[in-house]
Amino acid sequence: MRMLVTGANGFVGNATVRQLIKNHVVHALDNLRYGPWRFSGEELRQFECSVTDLRDASAVEAVVSAFRPDAIIHLAAIHFIPECERLPDEAVTININGTLNLLRICPQSCRFVYASTAAVYAPNDVAHREHEDTIGPMDVYGITKLAGEDFVRYYAGQRGFSAAIIRLFNVIGPGETNPHVVPEIIRQLKRGDRNLRLGNISPKRDYVYVDDVARGFIAAAMIVPTTEPKISVANLGTNSSYSVADLVQRISAVIGEPISVVIDPNKVRQSDRPQLLADNARMKQLFGWTPKYDIDQSLRQIWETPNMLEKLN
Repeated sequence: MRMLVTGANGFVGNATVRQLIKNHVVHALDNLRYGPWRFSGEELRQFECSVTDLRDASAVEAVVSAFRPDAIIHLAAIHFIPECERLPDEAVTININGTLNLLRICPQSCRFVYASTAAVYAPNDVAHREHEDTIGPMDVYGITKLAGEDFVRYYAGQRGFSAAIIRLFNVIGPGETNPHVVPEIIRQLKRGDRNLRLGNISPKRDYVYVDDVARGFIAAAMIVPTTEPKISVANLGTNSSYSVADLVQRISAVIGEPISVVIDPNKVRQSDRPQLLADNARMKQLFGWTPKYDIDQSLRQIWETPNMLEKLN
């Protein structure tokens, strides 16, 4: 298949492209907002790539027209919540307008896979279910992604292409491009600290390994459910959640050393959901996906993989 991946130089995009090039023709699109291509020279010879800003409608149309994709995996967005809060105009133009520019020229024969987020849900203490939970984003990021979902539904209906909306939970793994909690813990540990300065440590999150996430998006791009509407919605998570305190304890076991935590008021978020947990039954039902990595395997991979901090220093 001919696969177009937006946000291809990002955390999930990197892993997705690396998996796709084994069996598919790939065009990697990114605006390189966060730095140069993070692929080796050998890898770059295995796929097409373009430095394209999704806000440039004519440039987007030129790429899609020339490449003629069978599927678009749309990962490009400003993901880091503090960055979205600091730059709401940027978040809106990239996360919403960029999505619109793709949807307006998506061919009818093309499968469209949209990376949404668990942040579209209203807070809940139990596992979120796609068609039963209340929708109610609490931040700019969630609001932009929910708007994107609505436009996916609208344009898929108008233009007649099939689409999957994948609500992604907390991704972890080597090569993270944003300073979320796990890379922050690893950053402090790698520089020799064992008394970590962190923010909120009680909120629980569903942490899913980046290679599992890439497999999930690829599965959604390749499988159109025959018994579902042309627009499917599914959660991409593990159905298990852990607090930051849990993570610290498990990472301590991985490195074989005791770790303590000091709460840094400057790192505490004033508004933080107590729980984000995926009911992932639909990902399995629709696309045959289940996670291969549990939390301990994921944390060990992160600790042992070289250059984990290449984009965070």
